[in-house]
Amino acid sequence: MTSLFKTTGFLSFIAMIFLNAFVDLGHKIVIQNTVFKVYDGSTQIVLTAIINGLILLPFILLFTPAGFLSDRFRKPKIMRWAASLAVVLTLLITLFYYLGWFQLAFAMTFMLAVQSAFYSPAKYGYIREIAGKDYLAAANSFVQSTTIVAILLGMFVFSILFELALANTHFTSEQDIISIIAPIGWLLVLGSVLELYFAYQLPNVKQPHQAPPFNWQQYRNGQALKNNLKLINLDTVIWLAIIGLSLFWGVSQAVLATFPAYAKETLAIDNTIVIQGLLACSGIGIILGSLVAGKVSNHYIETGLIPIGALGMVVSLGSLPQLDSTLTLAMAIAAFGLFGGLFIIPLNAMIQFRARAEQLGTVLAGNNWIQNVVMLTFLIATMLAALADIHSQHLLQTVAIITLIGTIYTVFKLPQSLLRFVTGLMFTSRYRIHVQGFHNMPSQGAVLMLGNYTSWLDWVIIQIACPRPVRFVMDKTIYQKWYLTWFFDLFDVIAISKGSSKAPLAAINQCLKNGDVVCLFPEGSLSHSDQLGEFKKDFERCIDEVDGVILPFYLSSLWAGGSRSDSRLQGLSEQAMPRDVSVIFGEPCTIDSDATAVRQIVVKLSSNT
Repeated sequence: MTSLFKTTGFLSFIAMIFLNAFVDLGHKIVIQNTVFKVYDGSTQIVLTAIINGLILLPFILLFTPAGFLSDRFRKPKIMRWAASLAVVLTLLITLFYYLGWFQLAFAMTFMLAVQSAFYSPAKYGYIREIAGKDYLAAANSFVQSTTIVAILLGMFVFSILFELALANTHFTSEQDIISIIAPIGWLLVLGSVLELYFAYQLPNVKQPHQAPPFNWQQYRNGQALKNNLKLINLDTVIWLAIIGLSLFWGVSQAVLATFPAYAKETLAIDNTIVIQGLLACSGIGIILGSLVAGKVSNHYIETGLIPIGALGMVVSLGSLPQLDSTLTLAMAIAAFGLFGGLFIIPLNAMIQFRARAEQLGTVLAGNNWIQNVVMLTFLIATMLAALADIHSQHLLQTVAIITLIGTIYTVFKLPQSLLRFVTGLMFTSRYRIHVQGFHNMPSQGAVLMLGNYTSWLDWVIIQIACPRPVRFVMDKTIYQKWYLTWFFDLFDVIAISKGSSKAPLAAINQCLKNGDVVCLFPEGSLSHSDQLGEFKKDFERCIDEVDGVILPFYLSSLWAGGSRSDSRLQGLSEQAMPRDVSVIFGEPCTIDSDATAVRQIVVKLSSNT
């Protein structure tokens, strides 16, 4: 992970992300605290929800042009444009503060969000450009942690300055408050100027893809939106990852809108610093969770964190409405953030990994669009519930139930994450997985994975290391065991036998034609030693009319788990051989490569262990 900081421009990128979030959050806190001081109960919840809604709307309305610009132009250029706009907007905001024009200052939350709507897909698309596939999860953890640190610092700094400015002053309206705290605006201006400076330090990593001119007619009639959503929905993994992220941020919006009223009604807390401090605990938790996720996902994407994070979020949210002390509330909110960080980092990395380079901006803008539609829906539902005089405690309980339903759906639809979770509980005491050559795994298209066969657990390890769903080819005698068949069916295993391989080979061929990843062990049976056996030629019969690649791989140090290695090797494994398991992906080769050529590549990979 430390190599990321040595990458040219990465520190400037992180600094720019920090300042962007700090400035956006700062103005929001000023407006939100003003509302908190003047209003109570349902009115406060409604106005707080409107503030958050104004921030979400631009991401919904500008999804198509934001994605187009991110794909059409260099991403650093887009971020420089957005940073320049932020300087202009913060100057206007500061002017409105001094003039006491609360309504216009309130509306400027929308304009800052417009700037962020164009900035966001370029920012997340740039992560893959500057970090590469190998460090996607780690880079996402740094980006997420930096954003949350900026939000936390903004919450405290602007709330403290807000309270200090109002101390020993008299105010009766929003206009009075906004004019009193006006000097705070210059901190916003300074932050946006520094953001612009760091934006100009970003290197241009990749050339933008050539794209046709923007079709304004399709944008106006909604056809462009339909086309872009259809593009996202074509990849099931991307779609489900977006649904999972949308659930997390939608729930977070409902909690942010509801919790201040809950704290005021239940705990009689009316100091904005205390309120923002409690909410900041979720940010601290997200930072910790994100850093843990980035550390665990070293050189690959650890999808097993998804069900762990989902379960933790449900438990922490479910306990929140039952608590009545500041300390226990802080602990529950921090736990929600911690598990949320574990949940969102692998999902973000999976989206960036799976999307085609020329469509990445559109996919990420679509991700923003869906997330913000869901967040706005949660906010509207929260507003309606508040207007119907539903108590804030009941609102929090409802959010916990929705989280339970949504996370069950997401985890069930991403079975490889469930597999990683289950096997992690079973095997992490004995094995630690290390992945080399992760960047060699194609993000899209047909992939036939071929490598050595050392253990009954090989298929589990491969699925853990690969972020794409894998169709495994398995011996029919193993597949037909009554207590295993149902489990293998969850992962669409292809059963094959030595006597009748025609139908399975045809099934493999069809899977490859569909653009799937298929893993086959060409040795045909478990190895009895650490020497690579002969590769059977059967796989050469299942590649007709397939447009894809062969991905060679090598597994090492798995002799102790269900292998046929002799007693001498197993004894060494238990006593002296390391428990670290290495998965090495080689460079893809042409789909028509023969068994001899693929075996030679795997032999070379074995020398890297």
